[in-house]
Amino acid sequence: MSSRDLILGRVRRALADVPRDDTPYEQAIERGYLREHGGRSVEQTVDLLAENLADYRAIVHRTDAEELPYLIMRLLAERGPQYVLVPPGLPPEWMSAADPTRVHDRAVSTPHELDKVESVVTGCALAIAETGTLVLDGGPDQGRRRITLVPDHHICVVRVPDQVVSSVPQALERLDPTRPLTWISGPSATSDIELDRVEGVHGPRTLEVVLVSGECSCAVSVRG
Repeated sequence: MSSRDLILGRVRRALADVPRDDTPYEQAIERGYLREHGGRSVEQTVDLLAENLADYRAIVHRTDAEELPYLIMRLLAERGPQYVLVPPGLPPEWMSAADPTRVHDRAVSTPHELDKVESVVTGCALAIAETGTLVLDGGPDQGRRRITLVPDHHICVVRVPDQVVSSVPQALERLDPTRPLTWISGPSATSDIELDRVEGVHGPRTLEVVLVSGECSCAVSVRG
């Protein structure tokens, strides 16, 4: 008997005495909690997102669609990467002013090959203001999860206000649970038993978030 069969057998035995007409789980749990904390305007919600992103040590930039390519060019120039990783569906105009050699997201790329790439530029599925969280779902402008975990520098573009929600409940309503969801709150960080913070252990050491307003031809991956 496999471990899977053993665990499923235990579950079945535990549920054996549950009546078939028992209250369904989704009805048995009280869900009267707040969907968001306080009432905010669109501008206040975006400001809260920026504040919480910065609190998590992400570097936040604001721009419009026209200036976005030049901002990305400047951010990459400041880091000086030789290679930058791009997902297959990243709008080409985002990188139109950037100089580094582009490496495309490929299934055959090995972790060793990805480790040679210093920076990655992606979009996102949405961003949550109350928690300062970015959510990626593997959409065309985001690529595979691993491309945002191996490079040391991640530039993530968020369309405002379209991709910004106030709270986690609102985010869950717009996300597809069958997608590979990655929730990012600041750069990768961990602390040892002495509470010494170390960044870059499980993902990018530097996270730069670009809040772009105005018309932006992006691959839209938010469902809802």
